[in-house]
Amino acid sequence: MKVYIDLILVTNFLFDFIILISSSIILKRNTKIIRIVFGALFGSLTMLSLFIRFNTISLFFFKLFVSMVMIFITFGYKNYKYFFKNLYYLYMVSIILGGILYFVNIQFSYKNNGLLFVINGFSLNIVVGIILSIIILYKYIKNIKLLKTNYNKYYKINIYLKNGKVFTFNAFLDTGNKLVDPYKKWPIIIVNEDKIKTEDKILLVPYHTVNNEGLLKCIKPSRVYIEDIGYKNKVFIGLSNINIDGVDCILNERLLEG
Repeated sequence: MKVYIDLILVTNFLFDFIILISSSIILKRNTKIIRIVFGALFGSLTMLSLFIRFNTISLFFFKLFVSMVMIFITFGYKNYKYFFKNLYYLYMVSIILGGILYFVNIQFSYKNNGLLFVINGFSLNIVVGIILSIIILYKYIKNIKLLKTNYNKYYKINIYLKNGKVFTFNAFLDTGNKLVDPYKKWPIIIVNEDKIKTEDKILLVPYHTVNNEGLLKCIKPSRVYIEDIGYKNKVFIGLSNINIDGVDCILNERLLEG
């Protein structure tokens, strides 16, 4: 089998560059491109070690050493927590990228020639792998950021009714929910009406939104406990329909006040 050193170096450099820049974006590191280039360049040069005999243990520590040097070159060193967080995300992105490349090799390979897959002498999986890696990692980073943003808005809530019943829900803090009782100015928490069965007195609270207005069925709980916020007594529970996956309760923005 023919091995083209220049092709291996360039390919490995591109993948190392993608891994490092993806880690930088996920962690919001203000890293200069030149440092990412040098980090990827160091990683690509270590491919020459393929021609050196290593036992399993030596190879493991060698690869770990290479990864740590790449991180040091790219992100520098502030403290051990900063350093190892960078190293952790380097491996996480590498695992995702490895899965992408495995999928590409399965789907687009016609002739297996060692580590490369060739169609009439042209390595298709390298080109497709690079393109798909960029696209998939971009979508992954975007979804991770969205997940971090939304995760901070999820709470566990316990609603205590006057009859002694307690209901526990997964709740979402919606900054668009500004509903308040027009008389007492208490915030209103919206709960799926089919999730609370109670004989407590139903109050009809008028509401007005941009698109709608009417009367909302509400009950007055004895208290509610919201994770990381604490107990609240001056609230109403509005009974309505909620169409948010995995959520049966929408918290009011005003609950964060005080």
